[in-house]
Amino acid sequence: MGKIILTGDRPTGRLHIGHYVGSLRRRVELQNSGTFDRIFIMIADAQALTDNADNPEKVRQNIIEVALDYMSAGLDPEKCVLFIQSQVSELTELTFFYNNLVTVQRLQRNPTVKAEIQMRGFNDSEGADNKAGTPVGFFCYPISQAADITAFKATTVPVGEDQEPMIEQTREIVRKFNSVYGPTLVEPEILLPDNAACLRLPGTDGKAKMSKSLGNCIYLSDSAEEVNAKVKGMYTDPLHLQVSDPGHIEGNTVFTYLDAFCRDEHFGMFGDCFHGKKVSFDFHSLDEVKAQYQAGGLGDMMLKNFLAAVLNSTLEPIRTRRHELEKDIPYVYEVLRKGSEEARAVAAQTLADVKRAMRINYFDAGVLDELIREQSEKYK
Repeated sequence: MGKIILTGDRPTGRLHIGHYVGSLRRRVELQNSGTFDRIFIMIADAQALTDNADNPEKVRQNIIEVALDYMSAGLDPEKCVLFIQSQVSELTELTFFYNNLVTVQRLQRNPTVKAEIQMRGFNDSEGADNKAGTPVGFFCYPISQAADITAFKATTVPVGEDQEPMIEQTREIVRKFNSVYGPTLVEPEILLPDNAACLRLPGTDGKAKMSKSLGNCIYLSDSAEEVNAKVKGMYTDPLHLQVSDPGHIEGNTVFTYLDAFCRDEHFGMFGDCFHGKKVSFDFHSLDEVKAQYQAGGLGDMMLKNFLAAVLNSTLEPIRTRRHELEKDIPYVYEVLRKGSEEARAVAAQTLADVKRAMRINYFDAGVLDELIREQSEKYK
């Protein structure tokens, strides 16, 4: 069996730079590495509906946003399969079978589920309007995710560190299924970002991870002006009141972003980031920038101008490709249609393997004849 990737995102809005450094940039690198036999990238609209059931149009409209972000960031339909989750009905059937292999108590212990429930304001009580409690679909989405991964017999799942408990739950389901029904499913491995700053990029406010719902995102499709404005308002070091004051690196959001995005070639433009203001710094590495900031003499606005330039340098080719793709929306939907058909064919084969292992493939060729003979003999 070859090396296979499955990963994806919920279509709840445009993708932001946290998605980019956390997984999307790595997906493009893996796609172009030639080391994987197949790569499946899923737009998880069914999972998005687990906490957006009363607003399906939001999910529907955002499918194209995610597809545009995927392709503009470099995901190539010739090298990977881009598909929509809800169009592969076999995933729902696999989820139903896996439900029987997981206890409620185990789901309740999943730290990612607990954190997501808290972030969305769900609680254990339920009012008359049924809106206070946690939707069952949302509570069970680790099982749905296991179905997504195993349907394509994925060997590798590139995600951020917050998804580690989810992948471990998938591995548990695989082990339980194989122990009960025989070796059928593949146990996946997680692939985390290799840059520590990319594991969980904070929001521009520095108080939480980047999240659409918290309004602290920089989006891949943001204009240069929008990026500049958002960086200008970013959280830095509250004790760094004067330029001459020694600054702190730890917990400083600007430096976290620089760790995630800055490359050696960016330092050539450091002196051009200050709108004509003459500066004497000649940095060649981020370590030199950090040392100067900690010693004093480097202002927060200088750093923010440099970060904005770094981000815009990274995002400009993505923005350009997106604008081209926006001119041919029929092509984008055709990519998703073909990808969904291809994904469904693969998932259907896995579902057939699962039913065969569970001995519920009653009408398969040869199985029915054997079943009829067995039962006829029993009732003679």
